[in-house]
Amino acid sequence: MKKKSVNCSWIERKFGQTLKKGMRSFTLVEMLVVLLIISILVLIFVPNLSKQKDAVKNTGRAAVVKVVESQAELYELDHAGKATLRELVSAGNITQKQADTYNEYYNDNKNEPREISN
Repeated sequence: MKKKSVNCSWIERKFGQTLKKGMRSFTLVEMLVVLLIISILVLIFVPNLSKQKDAVKNTGRAAVVKVVESQAELYELDHAGKATLRELVSAGNITQKQADTYNEYYNDNKNEPREISN
């Protein structure tokens, strides 16, 4: 008796193997269920990532504020009077980007007292 062979020459060409009788593969419904589960998980986790990004950005700004304030204290020890952001930048104690970040931090957190003026 001759075995019936499945005509799957395009599969053989594509994958280089033949399908064996009784070999189980995923159905379209199973694949759709997996894609549905993955998409639900993505919808759950993406908003959390954006919230964490904002928290990290705020933490970075707070660190820059501490650096700027410590540089202002060092400047005040060397010079008479209160330091301003403009003086710190012109003296080379901080960069303009640090001064901008300092201003952004206090624009976002208006309830916190600002130690250094512009």
